[in-house]
Amino acid sequence: MRSILLLCLLLTGFEGITQNRTNWGFEARMRSGFLIGHRVVMGHLANDHTYAAELSYVFRTNGEKSWHKHYKYPELSVNLYYGSVGNTEILGNFFGAYGSIAIPFVAQEKFRLNGKLGCGIGYTGKVYDEALNKKNVAVSTHLNALINIGLDAKTYFRNNWITVGVDLTHFSNGGFKVPNLGLNIPQVSLGYGRFISRNPEHSTLERPTAIPQRVLILGTTAIGSVKEVFPTNGRAYPVFALNIHARMFMKPKVGWEVAFDAISKQAILGYRPEIKKSQWDITQFGIYAGYLLPLNQFHFVLGMGAYAKDKYNPDGRLYHRVGMRYYLKNGVHFNFVLKSHWGKADYIEWGVGYSFFNLFNGKK
Repeated sequence: MRSILLLCLLLTGFEGITQNRTNWGFEARMRSGFLIGHRVVMGHLANDHTYAAELSYVFRTNGEKSWHKHYKYPELSVNLYYGSVGNTEILGNFFGAYGSIAIPFVAQEKFRLNGKLGCGIGYTGKVYDEALNKKNVAVSTHLNALINIGLDAKTYFRNNWITVGVDLTHFSNGGFKVPNLGLNIPQVSLGYGRFISRNPEHSTLERPTAIPQRVLILGTTAIGSVKEVFPTNGRAYPVFALNIHARMFMKPKVGWEVAFDAISKQAILGYRPEIKKSQWDITQFGIYAGYLLPLNQFHFVLGMGAYAKDKYNPDGRLYHRVGMRYYLKNGVHFNFVLKSHWGKADYIEWGVGYSFFNLFNGKK
């Protein structure tokens, strides 16, 4: 799981962490909310409100890359998170570190309304233990992926700002070890920030968009992962998958994709073990559609799919994806996506793929 932290903090720099930062500062934020018991067996966990504090290093993009202007000069941040998650006795407190981007829906000189996306890692000292902490059915590993999505409003005065927000924070290990129902925590927040260095001017250079628009891009991604199933401390099974997709970008910041998924999730062999199963029996086929948020070579991914073939249906007919991809200029891309079923993580899709139309030079 340490590799998740490295990947998230590197990639959520969004190619901008090396830019000439003329607008940067710090923000402190307090959060309060509650734990969602998204499964019946979690009903005993949510016995208190959640409280958290967050400290962030924030910098605003300045137009050095084409996507800065397309997204109204979003703010990037590296964030430290610490707080309770609804039941300190069983779940403990979580410490997290993650990178995020705040993309303005409304961008004015003294006011911004932002959508926020972030990814990183969280740590807790209390996990499931057969003898000592059997009631913790949500978390079984000390290190977990942290995913944050939200909405916040910022009001600026001189070099300062006040922020009010609402967001959802998710902790889970991606099905690497069970039990892993995961934690979903909606929260409201109030914060104060200050620019240490501020230059309101943006680069006026017109920079060409790196991604071709209204061009159908075909590609494939090979995916591998690991998934453990009950009983606890049982066997960890490999996952192999192949994704064949078609993508198109309608605008510099709007893209879509459709895909065919072929999945060999060996953990299904452990589902109803009294039934003898062949490799064909456990093979799943799915049809998927997703939304793409491109930032030049770095893309956010969010979508939903349905299984067309799933003989044993252990998780329901629908599945979801949220994550990121990074594209090299030779057409190769790297995939880091969480696959889930209605808030319950299935596994993390680690993958490498190839686009038969090179996004960045138009070569087939």
